Amino acid sequence: MFRGWMLAALLLTSAVPSGQASGVLRVTVSLPDATQVQVPVEKHALLISDNPATREPRRVVTAANGVVVINLAPGSYIVESDRPVGFLGQAYEWATVVEIVAGRETTLALTAQNADVVPMIAAARDPGAPAPSPNPSIDVGKWQPSLVTIWSATSQATGFVVDARGLIATDRNAVGSAATVEVQLTPSLKVPARVLAAELKQDVAIVWVDPRVLNRALPSPLVCPAAPAPSLENGNEIVTLTSSLRGTGDVVDGEITGFHSRGIETDLRLSFGQAGGPVFTGSHETVVGLTSIQADASRRGDVLLVRAGIICEAMSAAASKMSGTTPPEPTPLPVEPSRSYPTASVTTSTQAKGGATAPPVVSSSDFDVTFITPATVLRARERSDWTGGRGVRTPEAEARLGRLTDFGSLADYFTPEAPVLIVRVTPRLVESFWKRLAREAARTQGAALPAFKDFTANFLRMRATCGDAVVLPIHPFVLEHAAGDKRVVREGLYVFGPDIFGPQCGTVTLTLSSEQAPEKGEVLAISPKVIDQIWQDFAPYRAAGQ
Repeated sequence: MFRGWMLAALLLTSAVPSGQASGVLRVTVSLPDATQVQVPVEKHALLISDNPATREPRRVVTAANGVVVINLAPGSYIVESDRPVGFLGQAYEWATVVEIVAGRETTLALTAQNADVVPMIAAARDPGAPAPSPNPSIDVGKWQPSLVTIWSATSQATGFVVDARGLIATDRNAVGSAATVEVQLTPSLKVPARVLAAELKQDVAIVWVDPRVLNRALPSPLVCPAAPAPSLENGNEIVTLTSSLRGTGDVVDGEITGFHSRGIETDLRLSFGQAGGPVFTGSHETVVGLTSIQADASRRGDVLLVRAGIICEAMSAAASKMSGTTPPEPTPLPVEPSRSYPTASVTTSTQAKGGATAPPVVSSSDFDVTFITPATVLRARERSDWTGGRGVRTPEAEARLGRLTDFGSLADYFTPEAPVLIVRVTPRLVESFWKRLAREAARTQGAALPAFKDFTANFLRMRATCGDAVVLPIHPFVLEHAAGDKRVVREGLYVFGPDIFGPQCGTVTLTLSSEQAPEKGEVLAISPKVIDQIWQDFAPYRAAGQ
């Protein structure tokens, strides 16, 4: 497990003494897939310490594009893996020395060529933990190819193939009440899936994809009907596998810590998108359950082990719904670009313009639509007091929904290096006729009351067109906010590629639908000036690819 969450606090403090010019270290981590295409390794933890070490190392984690950028004082540094990363049945770790020069950017590329290959089970242990005794009965690494990434409108999760007919098991809390989800099998292949079983009280969901897309992925070793349950007691060691949108995997270990009405309590620490993977014990070669992160606010972050028997029950329920039907067509869906956004260009561009530029906003009667680029996200990260520009969010909306660049439970997905356009659709705060009438009546009696504004619409869906062509988003995310009295306010966070909207479109339109009037879509024509601003924000990305 991770060494000391207290190290993360070091990220909040600068590594550069006051008054001293800094340098920039850009670390990229990638590994080759089965076709030798380099795949970014996300969420890989690195420890950075001065050379020779004089203080506690600084812990940083790569983003979804396998990149992490750090400001450091000039000097010599040791960069090493906090623990190995598992990928396609191998475990890799790195340790190297770099020199940082003031005013310059140093790039460190960590690849299979300069990695140390270690036993796969090492990826499940902390570097300082005692090595486990060899266990020939289980090689969890060989089941990595059966892992997939599950995308719903509100979350991301790990899934694993449990039946060659295209059945995949995952954490129900990530699927929610969705009837369909998206399944990402490789960095370049994502297909639609149908939810066949997602019982509210079982924390297991079974989704169905066309079996042709599974290629040679073997179903995980789940035995159904479930074999006699192994004795799972407090202190038993467990191992779970996780996947990600970039095709990289990880092996996370932990222990059983107790028992809960919904499952078995563990001390596993999983990041965004890692729940839903298969769980093994140190003495059994079959899957004993899957991981589930509880959605209940009072137990947020707790990871439960849901027993294999519950998965088998969900599979049986799913099988009964397959008769006479076919899985969704394996139509490839849009995926994330493979290159990262050159964040170093944002500072230069901003200085040239004399300051940061607010993101463009357009409005309908029910919604405010903001176009957020990597430059917007980066400027907000660098300036914690910047909400995205004046006029973008009213103080009242910000107080109730957060800042423009706050992405709630989806924050781990949105990084400055991600070369995507975020179209944020926010319900407008308005004062109803009757409330305004009551306030005016109070004013005639000498009482000056503030406007009683509320959200009169809730986001449902958005349809985008470039010219006459409908444009599919990479992700049609929906961000939910608790508004009191059991009400939920929903914003749209639609993710598009960097070159989707540009001069080639001629016209760009967005059709917005609310929950209150689902069949009545309001059409917004986006002005050429707004499209040009978006296009210019991605100019450094296009230039870097030439």
